[in-house]
Amino acid sequence: MPLCLLVRHGHSTANGDGILAGRLPGIHLDATGRKQVGVLAARFAVLDLARVVSSPLERCLETAEVVAAASRSGVSVTVDEGLRECAYGAWTGRLIRELVDDPLWRTVQDQPSAARFPDHDEHDAESLLAMGHRAVGTIRRHDAEVAAEHGPHAVWVAVTHGDIIKAVLADAVGSHVDHFQRFRADPASVSVVQYTERRPFLVAANDTGSDLARLVPPPEPDIPEGDAPVGGGSADGHPRR
Repeated sequence: MPLCLLVRHGHSTANGDGILAGRLPGIHLDATGRKQVGVLAARFAVLDLARVVSSPLERCLETAEVVAAASRSGVSVTVDEGLRECAYGAWTGRLIRELVDDPLWRTVQDQPSAARFPDHDEHDAESLLAMGHRAVGTIRRHDAEVAAEHGPHAVWVAVTHGDIIKAVLADAVGSHVDHFQRFRADPASVSVVQYTERRPFLVAANDTGSDLARLVPPPEPDIPEGDAPVGGGSADGHPRR
């Protein structure tokens, strides 16, 4: 089945200022982020990508366009609202160091399923549970479309935000959303999930430097699709397809 590469946008101006940007417009990659995305371009140059999907926010689009242009397939970027950042409501645009003192912070950390961000006149608000359902549904939909259009050995990319990626990774390992804070998704990191009829496989998480050529599909496996090799499988570095 296809491989889904989850890419977090590069370091942004809001990251540098310690601000929870949320869905604010006009948040771009900073100098650090542009350098990180340049490294991403070199890593993705070895891959033929079937699809590149991005959050509509600028920092993601700036990352996605570089990744798409670098790939050997020269694919264009598709924008999907389902990958948009979590709607943080009244937390939007605030300093992280101030939010730590808000009682909701502990809920976000320790019981995310119970966390809903406060309403605001200008900024949309949603719960982390709703965000997770939205994110997972969007990723699984695109993965099914890629499989139908490009076959089981396709590789595709979703460029999105940290909390979105963490929610998708938690789902991939069968973890409750209350455990999604156990995952990390650093700026310009790559995480890899493979969905099969039996189960998803977490192939990589928060990878900021490995050679992505290892993801090039190997020859047909000698075990049924969706099964895990007993004993851990070979040491060739390829995920089982």
